[in-house]
Amino acid sequence: MSSTEIQNLGEEPCFRLEHLPGKSPHLPGKASPQVNNSWDAPVVTANGVRDIEDRILRITGYYGYKSGYSSHRREEGSESHAETPVSETSGNGTAYQTCANTVLKVLGGLLVVLCVSSSWVGTTQVVQLTFKSFSCPFFITWFSTNWNILFFPLYYSGHVATTREKQTPIQKFRECSRLFGEDGMSLKVFLKRTAPFSILWTLTNYLYLLALRKLTATDVSALYCCHKAFVFLLSWIVLKDRFMGVRIVAAIMAITGIVMMAYADGFHGDSFMGVALAVGSASTSALYKVLFKMFLSSANLGEAAHFFSTMGFFNLIFISCVPLILYFTRVEHWGSLSSLPWGYLCGVAGLWLVFNILVNVGVVLTYPILISIGTLLSVPGNAAIDVLKHEVIFSVVRLAATCIICLGFLLLLLPEEWDTVTLRFLTTLADKKTEDHGEELTESSVHTRSRSRANGAVSIPMA
Repeated sequence: MSSTEIQNLGEEPCFRLEHLPGKSPHLPGKASPQVNNSWDAPVVTANGVRDIEDRILRITGYYGYKSGYSSHRREEGSESHAETPVSETSGNGTAYQTCANTVLKVLGGLLVVLCVSSSWVGTTQVVQLTFKSFSCPFFITWFSTNWNILFFPLYYSGHVATTREKQTPIQKFRECSRLFGEDGMSLKVFLKRTAPFSILWTLTNYLYLLALRKLTATDVSALYCCHKAFVFLLSWIVLKDRFMGVRIVAAIMAITGIVMMAYADGFHGDSFMGVALAVGSASTSALYKVLFKMFLSSANLGEAAHFFSTMGFFNLIFISCVPLILYFTRVEHWGSLSSLPWGYLCGVAGLWLVFNILVNVGVVLTYPILISIGTLLSVPGNAAIDVLKHEVIFSVVRLAATCIICLGFLLLLLPEEWDTVTLRFLTTLADKKTEDHGEELTESSVHTRSRSRANGAVSIPMA
């Protein structure tokens, strides 16, 4: 059958089964299981460590033991230790890449802020230069709005330059036409969606130019910043946006600045009319933005470019009759086409187009708050030019009104969760100061005990 050998060589007994030649220990008709010979011939390393550990674990009946378990654990541990620096390196690389992307986005945002502010200041100043030889604000508005037709061609050029999968202009135009519905654009949809926005756009720019004939560029740009407060009020009433007390305070500050600006030269004359025109421009701009947020808030960059080009076509087709009516009624009369200041007109239209492109593209490329800050920076920019070039002297009331409006504008830029974030930051700062103070007390007590022991004094704790 089988023989049993007991070896007693100064160690625990080890039993080994030997099979007789030609015999099988299994029942007939049954499949013979595979025999693991690792117990019979354990592999012994040079120092014998693996053999000793395997014997100890086998004799003690370690749960889940397999031959070579300890060595496998050591190998796995060594592999895990070897992989740790790689994971840490990859984690550091990812953190570095994220930090680099954030820095590039912020730097790009600062560049966009400077470009937005410069283009808006340039537009305002060139308009005032144009008025010296050509005082026709509606014609300037109509001519500048026609340049919006170039918005989609410029977007398509950028699309071709930055995308591998090329689309024809017709395909891209049809894809962006989904903004007007799944069926695309029809004449009815074109008039229904484009007409209100185009009329509000024209009114905003026309009233802004009329205000520039009455007030300085600094006053008009400051009053135009009130549109942010009007957007909040309309969104709160119409769109049921979240109520925020700080924004109500900002709206009150904007209204206070408007009243102070009108009071600066008395409630009469060109100054009061200019303030009314500027506030009207801010109001129509706010209504335009609220309607855009209501109906077209999901538009991407391509659809926005399509929409602006569509407004340009609407302006060219349906609003071209208004400058002609004003011309024949002598409200805005100009001479021959060759006598028009085409340089100034193209300058105003080009800067206006650049401003609109930067505002819409900048929202996609960087943080939207930076675009609003760029618009706000046009106020000190216009003030610097008015003081240095036009030698404008601002009264104390006007300066105070401008500062109040700008401060209200900044309050409107606060995010909705600003109070929660601020409280969390203050709590964290207070906890950190408490920990630092506790560490300082601990260190001072340690130094006191060490000095007492050095001087032979014994500190007795008081009950």
